[in-house]
Amino acid sequence: MNYLPETTAHVRITKQCWRQGKIEGEVRAKAYEWQFQWCFRQGQLWVQPSLGRALILEPLSRFLERNDYQLEPGSNYQFLLREEI
Repeated sequence: MNYLPETTAHVRITKQCWRQGKIEGEVRAKAYEWQFQWCFRQGQLWVQPSLGRALILEPLSRFLERNDYQLEPGSNYQFLLREEI
């Protein structure tokens, strides 16, 4: 059996404003932690700090786009990264 690497990313939504078209939160994967701001009307996602950002940017973007209307401030979510971090 082939082993496929994976890492669980944990997402916490801290702020949401439909009027401004913005969702903010935190994401953790192993020892990495980032803050993000997603301006969904413009299709822009900012992730800070830059350390390890390339690992999370695309998977986080897909997660947010797939679940945007279900995300609630103060709630926790998770998704799988198909890579070992």
